[in-house]
Amino acid sequence: MKSLKILLVEDETITAMDLRETLEEAGHKVTAIARNFEQAIRAAKSNPPDLALIDIHLEEGSTENGITTARELIAEHRMPIIYLTANSDVETFQLAKETLPAAYLLKPFRHDELKLQVELAYYYFHYNQKNTSGASMSGTLYLPVDKGHEKIDMNDVLYLQADGSYVKVFMIQKELPHHISTNLSHLAQYFSAPNFYRLSRSLLINLNHLERLERNHLFLINHKTPIQIPSTSRKELMKKLTIVRTK
Repeated sequence: MKSLKILLVEDETITAMDLRETLEEAGHKVTAIARNFEQAIRAAKSNPPDLALIDIHLEEGSTENGITTARELIAEHRMPIIYLTANSDVETFQLAKETLPAAYLLKPFRHDELKLQVELAYYYFHYNQKNTSGASMSGTLYLPVDKGHEKIDMNDVLYLQADGSYVKVFMIQKELPHHISTNLSHLAQYFSAPNFYRLSRSLLINLNHLERLERNHLFLINHKTPIQIPSTSRKELMKKLTIVRTK
């Protein structure tokens, strides 16, 4: 097993130190120990990890929990995620599942199990990357539509929107979207090109078709309906664009 760069997102100091010791014993390098959302994002940007180990419930009073943190980390830098939690309630698990974690471990964790899960997470992540890279590189996908598979040009995709148990795929020349029976996190892995940006939990947009940007909304070419920009996403979105600023 190669030595991995691992980001720890854990607000309990004793647990964080225990995790670090276990990972370093296995030959890995801990890039940073983040206690909250902001620290995790900064750490991932300054030293992109191969994998992130995230506590679902971060420090008391934080407005961003581990699941939100994981979602933003994946949008910034694709990598496998392993959740750690002392809470096994169904609602939390269902929310965590939408981010397609590589593993979901309950505290107190077992050291040998953690080492194995880290290795498996990294292996399967890159195995799946190889299997999906062909479609991404070619610029085409075959979507499951009407009991078959319809070929689409990924450059013609305006945006993807989560809608219950479906994802709507809006195309540039089609009035009605395709309805795909899956969740957005799963479908998003096929849209890993830099021009596709995860605007929110329910939206993935193609920046190549961004026609107009306003304070709270954006407009895509040939699409009349404005898309609301979440206040938490505006700053990161602006960094993706070349903006001419006036004095």
